[in-house]
Amino acid sequence: MKYSVRNAFNHIVTMGLVAVGLFATTACNPEPDESDLYTSTGKTTLDFIKEDPNLSSFLYIMERVGLDKNLAAYGQYTCFIPNNQAVAAYINDLYNDDKATVPHNGMTDNSLGGLTDSLCNDIAKYHLAIGLYPTLNINPTIPMMLGRSINTETTSDAEGRVTINHVAGTQAGAVIVDGDHEMINGIVHLIDNVIPRNTKVLPEELRRYPQFSLFLEALNLTGLSEKLRNSKKNVEYPKSTDWKHTDTDGSNLFAPEECRVAYTIFAETNDVFAAEGINNINDLIAKTHDWYGNADTWYTYPVDKGITISTGDDYTNPFNTLNMFIAYHILYAGMPESELVYEWISQTANPYWNYVNGGEPYDYYETMLPNTLMKIWQPNGYKKDDTAERRALYINRYQTLNTLTNEVGTQGSDGFHVLMNEGVRINRTVDKNNVPTNIQAYNGYIHSIRSILLYDKDVPQGVLHERMRFDSTTFLPEFINNEFRMANSTTVSGWNGGGSGARIAFPLNYFDGVVSYTSNNEFRYNVVGNYNAWQSNTFQGWGKYDLAIKMPPLPENTYEFRIFYTPMGHGGMMQFYMGSSKELGSMMSLDIPLDVRVPITDPRIGWTNFLNDDDLGLATDAALRTRGYMRGLYSYADYASRGDCNISKGDVKNDRNQRYTTTGNNSLRRILGRMKIKQSDERWLRIKSVLTDAQDLKWQLDYVEFVPIDVVDNQSYTEDWF
Repeated sequence: MKYSVRNAFNHIVTMGLVAVGLFATTACNPEPDESDLYTSTGKTTLDFIKEDPNLSSFLYIMERVGLDKNLAAYGQYTCFIPNNQAVAAYINDLYNDDKATVPHNGMTDNSLGGLTDSLCNDIAKYHLAIGLYPTLNINPTIPMMLGRSINTETTSDAEGRVTINHVAGTQAGAVIVDGDHEMINGIVHLIDNVIPRNTKVLPEELRRYPQFSLFLEALNLTGLSEKLRNSKKNVEYPKSTDWKHTDTDGSNLFAPEECRVAYTIFAETNDVFAAEGINNINDLIAKTHDWYGNADTWYTYPVDKGITISTGDDYTNPFNTLNMFIAYHILYAGMPESELVYEWISQTANPYWNYVNGGEPYDYYETMLPNTLMKIWQPNGYKKDDTAERRALYINRYQTLNTLTNEVGTQGSDGFHVLMNEGVRINRTVDKNNVPTNIQAYNGYIHSIRSILLYDKDVPQGVLHERMRFDSTTFLPEFINNEFRMANSTTVSGWNGGGSGARIAFPLNYFDGVVSYTSNNEFRYNVVGNYNAWQSNTFQGWGKYDLAIKMPPLPENTYEFRIFYTPMGHGGMMQFYMGSSKELGSMMSLDIPLDVRVPITDPRIGWTNFLNDDDLGLATDAALRTRGYMRGLYSYADYASRGDCNISKGDVKNDRNQRYTTTGNNSLRRILGRMKIKQSDERWLRIKSVLTDAQDLKWQLDYVEFVPIDVVDNQSYTEDWF
């Protein structure tokens, strides 16, 4: 039986948004109301499979690993099921794979029974997703039980079918041929192939595409290809059964036992190079001398370190111009194109998207060129339409006076910002020359770009000369590489065996950029949900905490440093420090301790609702700054008080200058001081509890801001509210 799940999704979205208090800080995971969630005939997914003899091979695989029990139990699953012919073809390919590391991929026979338990587990979990994913408004990226995502796209032909893990010209993928079958525990999609899962690491995957042959030649010549073969940290993490990973209510949380490593490559095609007169590797090397030969006049890291930029033939030297060029194309975080920024997709796909009032999604990422950043920006992301221009993503797009404004409550009057550089556009669809993009490898993604990507003087002096806001789940790449950053409570609950999905618990040694000075820390992550938080998620913890978190690298400048927080009664009181390393001896205290239990309306803070102020809060803003505070952001709204920008009603404003539709964000930024920073510096933010008798009061690190002081102290314009 086929059906539409729009009503089911609306029900789930509504339940996820109701009853959220003014200072929401914990996840809501209400049980679904079974009386109106579905209008089904009462069959489970397992019933559906058993009734069709042409699905018996998939049933056998599910039974081998015990997942047939999940398909018989209550829950919310989406199951992609290949028929017997598709399974047989896949088995034949596995058995006759002449490139397999282990002969026949370990199979004992070219048959269903010849599959190993490990292969059965991989196949089963790569076809089962926790949560409801109908073909209508299907997510472009869906996390599967295997812990790896599939990529989907809707074909442009008259049928508009959904394809899975398809890459034009190289990989057929799987097609949903008969979808949206309603079961009491989820949705079934019948597909024409076993979903292909790439086992090739990035350099091997890139080799499959002749369009990138020149980029690959340079990648190999620099030796950077060898760095892109890692897929997992060689660190032993405690078994989840061996340590405490409970929530504040005592419920067990999902706790990862491994940490994957992944990367993103932005690559020019041979045609893009040719348009710049680059037709072979020697042409490219010569061009990099022009591009980077005098980079030390704006890239101060090698100057700080006493390193000379090289135009020689040792291309493995990190400061050889060819190496610098390629290194700036690689991020330490592996993401599909749909997750490069926290973007609007649809109401059902992302009900918690919170860039309202004209806010535009963007993020900064560290590259392999030492201590450099790139900015990825979706300048029209506040619009709900699905046009290509609305969805366009740019690297290092640059406009004058960005994050400053000449009007109260807007990002600036028409013509105030002048576009200086469009930036490098990322291909989101296959172009007219059939160049693929969003290529998934075993340890990351490859995205094709439309022009030459450089770390030139405009990046530190223009692109990054603005209020830079860094989300903790972006500059700690473990969140991205293990698919936690965009995960919601339904998905995490599935990883947790049907238990709590509100948070993820981490062992204290999980993050390279986080150090714990005491065993009393509890590291937690509030997954994407109805939070008063940037990108709807936050890194947090509790206990008698004392920890330090590595800050992202910055261009040389003097910055004002701020931290975001939401006042909350169960918050802690903490002292902040900044250090040049994670060693305690390098730490210097910042400001006085912050007590996040103090209510936002307390006179010691002095916050007001600007809608009630005759001057729209200008006097209050000035008074807040004298006390070391700033308002939270206007570019996302409180879940308890959105006014007519209520996302639960699908209402996201299309006007970038839409004014005063909500109270703004009932949260604060704390100004912690000013500091001179060199590009070669490390910066570690220490957070230490000053309440020695408290065990469960929280710290949070949602985002931090570094703002050049000439932006803060501009005499003509003020920072915008976004």
